[in-house]
Amino acid sequence: MEREKLGSRLGFILLSAGCAIGCGNVWKFPWMAGQYGGGAFVLIYLIFLLILGLPVMVMEFSLGRAAQCSPISLYQKLEKPGQKWHWHGKVALIANLLLMMFYTSVTGWILYYFVQFLCGNMTGISAEASANLFGNMLSDPIIMVGFMAIVVVVGFLILSFGLQKGVEGVTKYMMLALLGLMVILAINSFTLDGAKEGLAFYLKPDLSKINGSVIVGAMNQSFFTLSLGIGSMAIFGSYIGKERSLMGESLNILGLDTFVALMAGLIIFPACFTFDVEVGAGPSLLFQAMASVFNNMNGGRIWGSLFFLFMFFAAMSTIIAVFENILAMVCEITGWKRVKGCIICAISVLILSLPCALGFNLLSKFVPFASGSGVLDLEDFIVSNCCLPLGALCYVLFCVTKKGWGFNNFLEEANAGKGLKMPRWLKPYLTYVLPLIIIIVFVIGILTFPFADNFTILDWIKNLF
Repeated sequence: MEREKLGSRLGFILLSAGCAIGCGNVWKFPWMAGQYGGGAFVLIYLIFLLILGLPVMVMEFSLGRAAQCSPISLYQKLEKPGQKWHWHGKVALIANLLLMMFYTSVTGWILYYFVQFLCGNMTGISAEASANLFGNMLSDPIIMVGFMAIVVVVGFLILSFGLQKGVEGVTKYMMLALLGLMVILAINSFTLDGAKEGLAFYLKPDLSKINGSVIVGAMNQSFFTLSLGIGSMAIFGSYIGKERSLMGESLNILGLDTFVALMAGLIIFPACFTFDVEVGAGPSLLFQAMASVFNNMNGGRIWGSLFFLFMFFAAMSTIIAVFENILAMVCEITGWKRVKGCIICAISVLILSLPCALGFNLLSKFVPFASGSGVLDLEDFIVSNCCLPLGALCYVLFCVTKKGWGFNNFLEEANAGKGLKMPRWLKPYLTYVLPLIIIIVFVIGILTFPFADNFTILDWIKNLF
């Protein structure tokens, strides 16, 4: 069977960027920037995007394009006889499913808030009612499961129309709408009274705030935002030809991803300084703090609706991309047609996503880590702290070592076509330094993770001495 192809270069760039652009950009990045000192965090984050995210992205694209198949099968096509690299393909499928098991619920939250603002239920209410909405939503299993189910059904419904008509067509227009909404919201934020203070906090680096926590946080976020290590980029590499080199295409995608993350902060921080919202509010910054901002803003119903619509488009772009990755892998294993695969995968993802959706209510007594943690935290830990860095390490080692695909094969594939080339002089960095950085990301993530109240492995080690 002839492999489906994307219809245009723009479709490839927007679809790949859509996979990278998601809650990590528009939810996690702003609250981390708020907690870690604003401009100082942003500066370190941009550095790590270039030295860590860019080369790993080129490698994933190269593997997918060379193999012309999904991550479940690409190692079999490229590895030498007797090698066991293909086991990572199976792990990639599990990791994609784990990611969607909680990502669908978070996207459901965003959709719920969009509906509430659109219907006028979030404006003209008391500050207490606005603050309580998030907790009330989490405690209602019908709302949680219902909106999660809408996300799953809509995502696989789009996929059922095919790669070009469904995935590429919808994502292309959704991404263009996303970029347009961001510009409109940013312009509005620039007119607010606190815009000057908010922009100074966000864009002017205070080098005195750079410490170990800022560096580690920026490093982890630069890795998380691109969803590298589980084949999310490899699948789209398999859908394109060799007309363009992959270094230039990766820079375009990285640029779009960074633009959206930076624009999210340009929207949020002027509003925070205008309405005295704590910029270090953490994960609640988007839902509770921004809902309160729009509740007090002139035309808040309109601006709040646009803001959460933009958020929904960002999250759904990732949902569609990862669903396509899951579908491609499952269909390669089973030989199913696209529509049959969509139906069975939708039912499977819906069932697998139930524990997270119910983890804040019916399953709230399940506390895997520190107080307040739940199913979502467990799933996020496995994906973000384990699957992403270790998966990326596997791709890197496969590309640069003689016992894998080999550096020469990787470089030839990456540089095929017109455009910016990956220079050969980067080989020592890609072979020795990059794997070390990824190992450091993984080790620090484990050492500093709060496995229990007031307990991390790092603190435990310190107490030993």
